[in-house]
Amino acid sequence: MEGYVLTDSGKTATPVTPVKRSPTKRTNFVGISPQRELTNIRTPTDRPFRVSIEGNIGAGKSTLIKYFSNFAGIETYPEPIEWWRNLDGHNLLDLLYSDSNKWYSTFQMYVQLTRLKVQTSIPKSSTTVQMFERSVQNNRYCFVEQAYQTGVLHNADYTIIDEWFKWAKSNCDITLDLIVYLRSTPEIVYDRMVSRKRPEEARVPLEYLRQLHQSHETWLMSDDLNLNTVPVLVLDADTTLDEIFEQYKRNAHKILGHEKKGTTIIQQNDKDKVKRVLDL
Repeated sequence: MEGYVLTDSGKTATPVTPVKRSPTKRTNFVGISPQRELTNIRTPTDRPFRVSIEGNIGAGKSTLIKYFSNFAGIETYPEPIEWWRNLDGHNLLDLLYSDSNKWYSTFQMYVQLTRLKVQTSIPKSSTTVQMFERSVQNNRYCFVEQAYQTGVLHNADYTIIDEWFKWAKSNCDITLDLIVYLRSTPEIVYDRMVSRKRPEEARVPLEYLRQLHQSHETWLMSDDLNLNTVPVLVLDADTTLDEIFEQYKRNAHKILGHEKKGTTIIQQNDKDKVKRVLDL
């Protein structure tokens, strides 16, 4: 997880103003957005298929990563939390929680660097799929944007981080072939977060999860091509663990890039089904 934002008074910052969502998107659906079909983007032949697992805190990203880590040819990359906890002896997470207004920009700059290192990692020769738990893009369009919109991140800091992101995008291959969005309800993931009792999440309030949810919705569900052009596979993360595993099984060929590689052809009735669900 990444750090949350508190004001000097210890209260959460002003909620993000909701952004108008695309009228073509309904609250709960499972499928690939027709606006960004898997067949629209060509994957370079000199690297593995890249998929990023995105979603709110407690949505089940680590569970999905672990599920696919046992598949042959899949190289998984969990969030580099230990790097954030120990930077030459400095616990950036602890510093962030002790004074978020002072340390937020420093923390996010380092998070962006570590995600860049992970996302540009050289895969093994046998790797056919690289699977990341969150991405550089997520850091820019969710966490950084949320902090800026709530007034916690100063305009100058926001501009610096954005310039770093633009440079990385232009000079490094951080492209993704698929985003799996574990779409969840803030109240449900909050209960999960409380139940798992991770020390760094003890002070995370429900309001922050609501803000983070809205950031994901704006980034992945608004059809704004200035924010994202990568195909998005949306899975319902509010269900039981058994039901979530069933979704993984049903969508494994998409998640592992088989459709992009031409080993499985997207059937027209599958596209039509998604469009019907989306009321297109």
